[in-house]
Amino acid sequence: MRETFVVPGAPPPAGHYSHAVRVGDVVYVSGQVPRDSTGAYTPADVATETRLTLGNLATVAAAAGASLADAVKVTVYLADLAYTPEFNRAYAEFFPTAPPVRTLVAAGLRDVKVEVDAILHLDRG
Repeated sequence: MRETFVVPGAPPPAGHYSHAVRVGDVVYVSGQVPRDSTGAYTPADVATETRLTLGNLATVAAAAGASLADAVKVTVYLADLAYTPEFNRAYAEFFPTAPPVRTLVAAGLRDVKVEVDAILHLDRG
């Protein structure tokens, strides 16, 4: 069964897509950025933007019945790879032990410094 989620409390999608799609025990979360629940963006340092982004990711995951602890694959998009050390420090606050696999890429992001998407597995067995 396929279920889609557009989550109140998360920044509204900027296009025609869902915040998340759950298929069985797998949840795919679309890229989240450091915007508030109205979609407003306030430029900040990378650590602050990372915390807000991962908070948004957690909000979407929760609506789909998951948490960041269920993350198995994360893709990170940074506007500049020079942000990597600061990003890593803030990211580690959300994944202190047994972090998921991760890909980090430099991306031509509009306005924001960071975007993160994830694949979550609901291990209920």
